[in-house]
Amino acid sequence: MLKIRYMRARRKQVKKVYRVLANLAATKYLDMLRLLLPVCFLWLSTPTNAQSLAQRIANGFRTFETHESLANGTASLTVINAKTGDVVFAKNEKIGMASASTLKTVTAATAYYTLGATHTFETILYYTGTIDASGTLTGDLVIQGSGDPSLGSDRFPQTAETELLAAWVNAVQDHGIRKIEGRIIADDRLYNGQTAPGGWTWRDMGNYYGAGVSALNWRENAVGINFTAGASPGAPTRLGSTTADLGYLQLVNETTTGDRGTGDRVYAFSAPYSSRIYLRGTYGIDIKKTIYLALPDGAYDAAYQLQNALQRNGIDVSGQPTTSHLLLLAGSSAPSGGTTIYTHRSPTLNELIYWFNQKSINLYGEALLLAIAQAQDQLGKTDTQTGAELLGEFWSTKLGLPAEELKIMDGSGLSPENRITTNALARILASVKGEPWFAGFFESLPTYNGMKMKSGTISGVLGYAGYQTSKDGTPLVFALLVNNYNGPATPMRQRMFRLLDVLK
Repeated sequence: MLKIRYMRARRKQVKKVYRVLANLAATKYLDMLRLLLPVCFLWLSTPTNAQSLAQRIANGFRTFETHESLANGTASLTVINAKTGDVVFAKNEKIGMASASTLKTVTAATAYYTLGATHTFETILYYTGTIDASGTLTGDLVIQGSGDPSLGSDRFPQTAETELLAAWVNAVQDHGIRKIEGRIIADDRLYNGQTAPGGWTWRDMGNYYGAGVSALNWRENAVGINFTAGASPGAPTRLGSTTADLGYLQLVNETTTGDRGTGDRVYAFSAPYSSRIYLRGTYGIDIKKTIYLALPDGAYDAAYQLQNALQRNGIDVSGQPTTSHLLLLAGSSAPSGGTTIYTHRSPTLNELIYWFNQKSINLYGEALLLAIAQAQDQLGKTDTQTGAELLGEFWSTKLGLPAEELKIMDGSGLSPENRITTNALARILASVKGEPWFAGFFESLPTYNGMKMKSGTISGVLGYAGYQTSKDGTPLVFALLVNNYNGPATPMRQRMFRLLDVLK
C-alpha cells in the first residue's frame, strides 16, 4: 500500500516537472531550459535509489516481519557500520533470542582473546611402573588428556585415529615394551569425566552433534553405523558395519524403513556413560548413508581402541581398558605421573576454529568453553556453567553490554535455553575486526548467499550473523535471528536471504 502511494506521488511530481519544462519552452527561455534539462533528467532517473541504506533495510524488514510465517514468531535484526560503530538499522535488537549456532562466533572470539590464536592442547602418553629385561611392563599405560577436541579426528592428517594409534604403538615398541601387566587408562580427570550441558535435550544427546565433552575426547566422540533398509516401507532395518569396534556397547535397533525420498530420520538415544544406545526413527529405502552417533564415553573408547591396536601388533595387555573417572567412581585410585613416551600437540586454535565454524561442530564449542573456564577461573571450577558465565562476563566487561543481553548456557548454541540479543551479537562481531587474529576468524565463517556469515538452526530457530560490504563500500556487521516461525525451514531461509540481500 505504501509503495502504491509512493508511486502516485511520484507521478504527480513528474507531471509537475514536465509542465514547468513545457512553459519554459513555450516562452522561449531556451538558455534556462538548456541548463535545467540535465538536472531534471538526473532527478527523474533516480527514484528508489535515492533511498538511504537504512531506509532500504527498514522496508525490507517490514516486508519480512509481516509475512504470515512470523504471525506467532519474533524476528530481530541489528546492522552496524563496522567502520564507525554506528547502528545503521535495529529492530527488536534488545529482545533475548534463542541463538542456535550463531553463538559459536561468540565462543570463538572469546577463545581467541583468552587462549590466543596459537594455543594448542597437549595429550601425553606415559607409563607407570617398571619394564623388565624381557620387555614386560608391570604398570599401566596412560593417555592423559587436556581437552583437545580434535584428538582422533580425521579433519587434520596429524590427528586422525589411525595416525595416532600407529604413533602410540610405535612409541610403546620403541621403549622396549613387549607385554603390559596392567591396564590402558584414559586420564579424563581434568573436566571430571564426560558431561553434556544441562540445557541439551534427550533427542540431541545420542547423536553425533550432541556428543558430550571430556578432557580426553576421541574421534570427536562420535562413531558411524551403516544400515540396510528393508524390502518395503515400514519393514525393520538391519544394522551393518560400524566405523569403529563397538563391542563394549549394546545397540538396540528399533528403526524402520522409510518411504522413498524421506532420507535419514534416524535418532540415537543415549547419554554420557550409557552402555546401551537405542536407535529409533526411519531410514529411507533409497539411501545409502552412514549415520553418526555420539559415543557415551570418548575417553573409554580411546583406551579401548589403543588396547586393540597394541594386541594386533603382538603386545598383550592383561587388564581391561578404563578411565580415571571410572576408577575414581569405583573408589580406586588413578595414576598420576610416570615416564612420558609420546606427546601429541593439537593443531592451533586458529586451525581448530576454522572447522568449528565451517562445519558447526558442537563438541569444539563445548571443549573451547571448558578451556576458557580452565584458563580464566581462579576457583578450580571447570564446567560448562562456569564457562558460560565467564563468556557473558567477558563481553559485559569488554563492551559494556548488559548481562541480560547474554544469557548463555553452552558454547555451541545447541541448548534451546540460550538467549542473546542481536545487538550484543553484532557488537561483538564488530569489536573483533581490528584484532590481529581477525583474518583467521573471518576465514572460519562459511559463505551462504554470497555472504560471510555463521548460520544457526535448531527447532523453530534460524539465524545468520556475519559481515558484508554494501555496494557503496560501507563495511557492515549484522545479526539476524528468527524464533518460533511457522512452516518449513527452507522457505524461511530464502526470505532471510532476500532481506540480507539489501545489505549488498
